[in-house]
Amino acid sequence: MTREQIVSILNAMQRAWNARDAVALAAHHADDAVVHSPIFGEVHGRTEIERTYRDLFRAFADWTYQGQEMIIDGHRAAQVFTVNATHTSELFGVDATHRRFEIHGMLVFEFRDGKIVHERRMYDFTALLIQLGVLKAKPARG
Repeated sequence: MTREQIVSILNAMQRAWNARDAVALAAHHADDAVVHSPIFGEVHGRTEIERTYRDLFRAFADWTYQGQEMIIDGHRAAQVFTVNATHTSELFGVDATHRRFEIHGMLVFEFRDGKIVHERRMYDFTALLIQLGVLKAKPARG
Protein backbone atom coordinates (compact mmCIF):
# COMPACT_ATOMS: atom_id res chain seq x y z
CA MET A 1 0.00 0.00 0.00
CA THR A 2 1.11 3.53 -0.60
CA ARG A 3 1.51 6.13 2.11
CA GLU A 4 -1.39 8.05 0.58
CA GLN A 5 -3.67 4.99 0.80
CA ILE A 6 -2.81 4.47 4.47
CA VAL A 7 -3.36 8.16 5.27
CA SER A 8 -6.72 7.96 3.47
CA ILE A 9 -7.78 4.94 5.59
CA LEU A 10 -6.72 6.58 8.86
CA ASN A 11 -8.54 9.79 7.88
CA ALA A 12 -11.69 7.77 7.06
CA MET A 13 -11.35 6.06 10.44
CA GLN A 14 -11.17 9.48 12.13
CA ARG A 15 -14.48 10.37 10.49
CA ALA A 16 -15.95 7.08 11.73
CA TRP A 17 -14.60 7.75 15.25
CA ASN A 18 -16.24 11.20 15.11
CA ALA A 19 -19.55 9.57 14.15
CA ARG A 20 -19.07 6.76 16.72
CA ASP A 21 -19.80 4.38 13.84
CA ALA A 22 -18.77 0.85 14.84
CA VAL A 23 -19.69 -0.62 11.44
CA ALA A 24 -17.58 1.92 9.52
CA LEU A 25 -14.60 1.42 11.87
CA ALA A 26 -14.76 -2.37 11.60
CA ALA A 27 -15.10 -2.18 7.80
CA HIS A 28 -11.44 -1.10 7.62
CA HIS A 29 -10.37 -4.45 9.12
CA ALA A 30 -9.88 -7.65 7.14
CA ASP A 31 -12.27 -10.53 7.81
CA ASP A 32 -9.45 -12.38 9.63
CA ALA A 33 -7.93 -9.33 11.38
CA VAL A 34 -6.58 -9.52 14.92
CA VAL A 35 -6.74 -6.68 17.46
CA HIS A 36 -4.84 -6.56 20.76
CA SER A 37 -6.57 -4.25 23.24
CA PRO A 38 -6.05 -3.49 26.95
CA ILE A 39 -9.84 -3.44 27.44
CA PHE A 40 -10.93 -6.31 25.17
CA GLY A 41 -7.87 -8.56 25.06
CA GLU A 42 -7.08 -10.38 21.81
CA VAL A 43 -9.97 -10.13 19.37
CA HIS A 44 -10.24 -12.18 16.15
CA GLY A 45 -12.29 -11.34 13.06
CA ARG A 46 -14.16 -8.31 11.80
CA THR A 47 -17.44 -9.29 13.49
CA GLU A 48 -15.83 -9.44 16.95
CA ILE A 49 -13.85 -6.26 16.28
CA GLU A 50 -17.09 -4.47 15.41
CA ARG A 51 -18.54 -5.73 18.72
CA THR A 52 -15.65 -4.11 20.61
CA TYR A 53 -16.39 -0.76 18.97
CA ARG A 54 -20.10 -1.13 19.83
CA ASP A 55 -19.28 -2.02 23.45
CA LEU A 56 -16.91 0.93 23.66
CA PHE A 57 -19.50 3.42 22.41
CA ARG A 58 -22.16 1.93 24.69
CA ALA A 59 -19.96 2.24 27.80
CA PHE A 60 -18.58 5.66 26.84
CA ALA A 61 -21.38 7.40 24.93
CA ASP A 62 -19.46 10.65 24.37
CA TRP A 63 -16.19 8.94 23.30
CA THR A 64 -14.02 11.46 21.43
CA TYR A 65 -10.98 10.10 19.59
CA GLN A 66 -8.44 12.53 18.20
CA GLY A 67 -5.86 10.91 15.95
CA GLN A 68 -2.63 12.85 15.81
CA GLU A 69 0.68 12.33 14.07
CA MET A 70 1.18 9.25 11.93
CA ILE A 71 4.32 7.26 11.33
CA ILE A 72 4.12 5.18 8.16
CA ASP A 73 6.69 2.62 7.01
CA GLY A 74 5.70 0.43 4.08
CA HIS A 75 2.58 -1.55 5.01
CA ARG A 76 2.74 -0.57 8.68
CA ALA A 77 1.62 2.57 10.48
CA ALA A 78 1.39 3.99 13.98
CA GLN A 79 -0.84 6.82 15.13
CA VAL A 80 -0.70 8.72 18.40
CA PHE A 81 -4.10 9.58 19.85
CA THR A 82 -5.95 11.29 22.68
CA VAL A 83 -9.35 10.10 23.93
CA ASN A 84 -11.77 11.98 26.17
CA ALA A 85 -14.99 10.38 27.38
CA THR A 86 -17.39 9.78 30.24
CA HIS A 87 -18.14 6.33 31.65
CA THR A 88 -21.90 6.30 30.95
CA SER A 89 -22.85 2.60 31.04
CA GLU A 90 -21.78 -0.72 32.56
CA LEU A 91 -18.64 -2.34 31.15
CA PHE A 92 -17.46 -5.80 32.27
CA GLY A 93 -19.50 -5.66 35.45
CA VAL A 94 -18.45 -2.15 36.42
CA ASP A 95 -21.47 0.13 36.69
CA ALA A 96 -21.27 3.58 35.12
CA THR A 97 -19.21 5.93 37.27
CA HIS A 98 -20.19 9.02 35.23
CA ARG A 99 -16.60 10.19 35.58
CA ARG A 100 -14.69 11.80 32.73
CA PHE A 101 -11.26 10.64 31.69
CA GLU A 102 -8.50 11.41 29.25
CA ILE A 103 -6.02 8.89 27.91
CA HIS A 104 -3.15 9.16 25.47
CA GLY A 105 -1.85 6.26 23.48
CA MET A 106 -0.87 4.80 20.16
CA LEU A 107 -2.44 2.46 17.64
CA VAL A 108 -0.10 0.31 15.58
CA PHE A 109 -1.45 -1.13 12.33
CA GLU A 110 -0.38 -3.65 9.72
CA PHE A 111 -2.18 -3.46 6.37
CA ARG A 112 -2.73 -6.01 3.59
CA ASP A 113 -4.78 -5.49 0.44
CA GLY A 114 -6.23 -2.21 1.67
CA LYS A 115 -7.39 -3.53 5.05
CA ILE A 116 -6.03 -3.68 8.59
CA VAL A 117 -4.88 -7.22 9.36
CA HIS A 118 -3.33 -6.51 12.74
CA GLU A 119 -3.88 -3.70 15.24
CA ARG A 120 -2.31 -3.15 18.64
CA ARG A 121 -3.93 -0.57 20.93
CA MET A 122 -1.54 0.82 23.52
CA TYR A 123 -2.47 3.09 26.42
CA ASP A 124 -2.25 3.14 30.21
CA PHE A 125 -5.29 1.06 31.20
CA THR A 126 -4.46 1.42 34.91
CA ALA A 127 -4.55 5.22 34.62
CA LEU A 128 -7.95 4.93 32.94
CA LEU A 129 -9.29 2.80 35.82
CA ILE A 130 -7.91 5.28 38.38
CA GLN A 131 -9.58 8.20 36.58
CA LEU A 132 -12.87 6.28 36.60
CA GLY A 133 -12.53 5.61 40.34
CA VAL A 134 -12.43 1.84 39.84
CA LEU A 135 -8.90 1.66 41.27
CA LYS A 136 -7.38 3.78 44.00
CA ALA A 137 -3.79 4.96 43.90
CA LYS A 138 -1.59 6.08 46.73
CA PRO A 139 0.33 9.30 46.18
CA ALA A 140 4.02 8.82 45.49
CA ARG A 141 6.30 9.50 48.44
CA GLY A 142 9.08 11.91 47.81
